Amino acid sequence: MKRSQLSQLAVLAAVAEAKSFRGAARELGIAPSAISHAISALEESLGLRLLSRTTRSVAPTEEGRRLLETLAPALGDIAATLDNLAEREDRPAGPLRITMTRLAAEDLIVPRIAEFLRLYPEIELDLTTDDRFEDVVAGGYDAGLRLGEHLEQDMIAVRAGPRITGAIVAAPRYFEDHPIPRHPHDLLAHRCIRRRFGSGLIYRWELEKEGKAIVVDVRGPLILTDQTLIRNAAMDGAGLAYVFDDRVAEDVASGRLVRVLEDWCQPFEGFYIYYPSRRQMRPALRAFVDFFRRTD
Repeated sequence: MKRSQLSQLAVLAAVAEAKSFRGAARELGIAPSAISHAISALEESLGLRLLSRTTRSVAPTEEGRRLLETLAPALGDIAATLDNLAEREDRPAGPLRITMTRLAAEDLIVPRIAEFLRLYPEIELDLTTDDRFEDVVAGGYDAGLRLGEHLEQDMIAVRAGPRITGAIVAAPRYFEDHPIPRHPHDLLAHRCIRRRFGSGLIYRWELEKEGKAIVVDVRGPLILTDQTLIRNAAMDGAGLAYVFDDRVAEDVASGRLVRVLEDWCQPFEGFYIYYPSRRQMRPALRAFVDFFRRTD
């Protein structure tokens, strides 16, 4: 490989992440014309077209995508090494990018974030919340937080929260006009408040009892993207909601919500911190993992 190609590959990765030449130029602090020249030179030297360009967008070709899949871990290792060198005497410092669901941020991270930043004042923590599963390597993140059941096998995973149980609930007023469901199949006759993920998919309710699993594609006139909003709608009598039980425990205890099909709501894997296996782990990431690791 020619020495010039290393910098050109870094430019390619920046363009793919920014999805534009101008965005990559801003990120790298160079002129857009230099970005275009580097990509053209790389494509000419390889004899391959790596990016599809239109007046509105830039996207990798199939060959470009395959190259970037191989390239991303290598660039991640280089970035980790450079960050490691910049951290004095292995002291946690520098930028740390973490992707997580909003629930993980609200329940596990934000309540302890001030303490973490007091302990590690030289870390610049950049948190992104998104319900979609993020490829941390492709997205340029140091780590992510997602439910354990959704993690890829090639990720290192560290438990960050307890096991989670779902709860199917509705307001007492809802049951004045609707029978209490006794079996998951009864849900098909109810008005259910559905949830849409950031990916666009609508969640199908996953229930289990004595090893028997049932997935119910519930129906209802209301679709929301946030558990807090779903809980509020259920409180107002809009229908049955399926949310994490800790979100509605006080409402159930006070009688504001009624819980049903409890024996079909079994615990499942909670949140994990996940990150790619690297030969050198940045002290900043190690500090984050150790601080938010669940130890009980």
